Amino acid sequence: MIKKMGYQWRLRQLMAEKEMFQTSDLVPLLAERGVTLSREQVYRLVTQPPQRMSMDTLVALCDILQCTPNDLIKPEVVNTQLRKAVGDADPAPTPITPRRAVVRRPGKP
Repeated sequence: MIKKMGYQWRLRQLMAEKEMFQTSDLVPLLAERGVTLSREQVYRLVTQPPQRMSMDTLVALCDILQCTPNDLIKPEVVNTQLRKAVGDADPAPTPITPRRAVVRRPGKP
């Protein structure tokens, strides 16, 4: 069985629980912990699931929000494929019926 994994990025929800509703609120709090990010970078961090993040940033976010990485990142199965049993036949593909194209020229019926 092959599982494609994804995750829910819960930074915005955790910020809201701490009554932090502006992404710019994080900029000075991160800077206090040695993480210097621009307002634009923090905005993307809050609004989009990050593909890569430094451990320093993750630890700083956990300290600011008084949470663990498990609180920020919720793993989930995005797509599953079942392994075929031996002898299972592939379902027959739906036949495609070709249709003749009709070209109509302007001004001619």
